[in-house]
Amino acid sequence: MAADNAVGQRAAGHPSRTQLADERVDFRFKGLPPDAEGLTVGELAAQRRNLFTDGFTTPVLALSAERVEHNLALMETYATRHGLAFAPHGKTSMAPELFARQEEHGAWGITLAVPHQVRVARAHGTRRVFLANELVDAAALRWLAAELDADPEFRFVCYVDSVRGVELMDAALRAAGAARPVDVVVELGAGDTARTGVRTEAECAAVADAVAGVGTLRLVGVAGYEGEVPQADSDRVRAWLRRLVALAADFDKAGRFAGLDEIVVSAGGSAWFDAVADVFAEIPPLSAPVLKLLRSGAYVSHDDGHYRHLTPFNRVPDEGSLQPAFRLWAQVVSRPNPEQAFVNAGKRDAAYDLDLPEAQVVRDARSGELREAAGVTVTGLSDQHGWLRTTPEADLEVGDWLGMGLSHPCTSFDKWQLIPLVTADGTVTDYIRTYF
Repeated sequence: MAADNAVGQRAAGHPSRTQLADERVDFRFKGLPPDAEGLTVGELAAQRRNLFTDGFTTPVLALSAERVEHNLALMETYATRHGLAFAPHGKTSMAPELFARQEEHGAWGITLAVPHQVRVARAHGTRRVFLANELVDAAALRWLAAELDADPEFRFVCYVDSVRGVELMDAALRAAGAARPVDVVVELGAGDTARTGVRTEAECAAVADAVAGVGTLRLVGVAGYEGEVPQADSDRVRAWLRRLVALAADFDKAGRFAGLDEIVVSAGGSAWFDAVADVFAEIPPLSAPVLKLLRSGAYVSHDDGHYRHLTPFNRVPDEGSLQPAFRLWAQVVSRPNPEQAFVNAGKRDAAYDLDLPEAQVVRDARSGELREAAGVTVTGLSDQHGWLRTTPEADLEVGDWLGMGLSHPCTSFDKWQLIPLVTADGTVTDYIRTYF
């Protein structure tokens, strides 16, 4: 897909695009031009306004159209090269428009974390969902049962990690009169001090036995999250991944996957997918084809901080590199002294849970020219202000726009409901709607 196609031009063929293109622009969406109120998103996208000169207000978060497309294509190539199916984690963006583009770039489906996220994905046409979490809420299971029964093409898989969880799922699904069993994978915990997941192989077998004892669930594989391995390094992560592979092989040998068309083995966050690729290549032949399901999600936007440092592409540079796609634009609103300035973006606008924003470029208010943000450092955030330390080379004036890189995609997307997709010349070609 060309990066500069507008929402209105691309609406046909996917429910998420049609819904977004028809949504009205109003006060809910910060940063958008006030004179666009009343237009549909599709109509606004078709105008191809310039981010800097056509009425957008600061602060405004932008995504690079070219870099998003680069990242989508890179991970598609990576997964294909390594024989992996790909279900990127949708909690990162909660943007059905991006879900659709990920699927166009070869994704098997979308990974999610909680029932609300599944409802968002389903409302926008997602057909395959991997829930990387346990699901024991009776109301959510009642909804899920109805959704599965109403749509034979809907594929859903979730974690299970306890006999009690199996009992709760079974009771809720029986009460709902579920006609289709829910597919589950036993989650292997990454260690005694890790997050969720069964701690020992013996306990995994007990959970699998519990699943086999009910008619409302179907065991289809094993899964886990290597990012929770304590004191994670390459050796520890690979050792845990080999435990996961061995668990799948042991379950298969014991006949626990009898009758399946495919066996699911899943792992993979955004920090160790190279290890997942290496170890999953070692999976021995089982009684059915193996769906080697990778779930990395932060790659779409990447970032200028946390993931820039820990991405596996740093270890395998020959495979390519992701590009940071976010840029938060704010305006200098105060210059109280030569060593200090303030912009009108703060904690409500910028991710700050891992690293502060990084000052990158300045757009001169007088000339409109862009230059590097030399001598400008973000030192802190208030709710609606960014604190800047400046040296004489900064040459920063009230009215200038400051472009900042962000760290941690998950807490960048969730602060913005409608994000302009911008080409390198400043043309806004598309809008990304989020649902948190």
